[in-house]
Amino acid sequence: MAIFDGMSEGALRLSIFAGVFLVMAVLEILMPKRPLGAPKSRRWLTNVAIGGIDSVVVKLMSLFVIPLAAVATAVWAEWHGWGLFNQFAMPLWLEIAIVVIVLDFAIYLQHVASHKIGMLWQFHQVHHSDVDIDVTTAIRFHPIEIALSMLYKIVLVLLLGPLPLAVVIFEVILNGCAMFNHSNIDLPGPLDRLLRLILVTPDMHRIHHSVIHRETDSNYGFNLSWWDRIFATYRAQPEKGHDAMTIGLPEYQSPKPTRLGWSLLLPFAGKSRRRDDA
Repeated sequence: MAIFDGMSEGALRLSIFAGVFLVMAVLEILMPKRPLGAPKSRRWLTNVAIGGIDSVVVKLMSLFVIPLAAVATAVWAEWHGWGLFNQFAMPLWLEIAIVVIVLDFAIYLQHVASHKIGMLWQFHQVHHSDVDIDVTTAIRFHPIEIALSMLYKIVLVLLLGPLPLAVVIFEVILNGCAMFNHSNIDLPGPLDRLLRLILVTPDMHRIHHSVIHRETDSNYGFNLSWWDRIFATYRAQPEKGHDAMTIGLPEYQSPKPTRLGWSLLLPFAGKSRRRDDA
């Protein structure tokens, strides 16, 4: 799908992803929040490999599912007049704003469900098993979770029928914010407090990766911080502070999560604990 002067949606997203990833990686070196406990090279190799496998899975899905991606689904829905937004005319800026907010709320709900529903947690725990948190944690999702998430977004887009451009903008924001709020950067306190009035900041999301269950069951947002405040899942600071808090899952505090094979097989290992027991 061409977006700007012949540039495809995929090329646009890849370019922005690479740019944001590079900026966050450099900032983690220049202004780190916490020292990393596990060897960075091994963690990065595993997390980037998982992200690469996720991309391959999505490409393979395209051989069997049409339309595949959320943007392709939006194009199909526009052509066929499907979805809520295709029944009404409204200014472009207003539709884009509403679509971004509604889809962000849907992702918040999906994230909560991935912690509360046992089958979904089986796969989501791969993300939380990372023993450190940095920009690569943002792409550490089990391939099956990515496939399920893609199907979820396809259904949402079919129901809503948003403009393809609005979906592209949302996907770019989602990916960029995920890398930002998973990054290990030390934002000045006043800036963090200002940003988190609207956006999920690294300090806010880091709490969600705590080994303490009641902290893991908070701060579910990826982009907008509003949903956690509205639904009383917001937590301002970790109990032990950002420097002393432990990242990951209590049952997997070992080098195992830094291994690719172990991480991919974790959902099938039979050792899983629901996260609603905090």
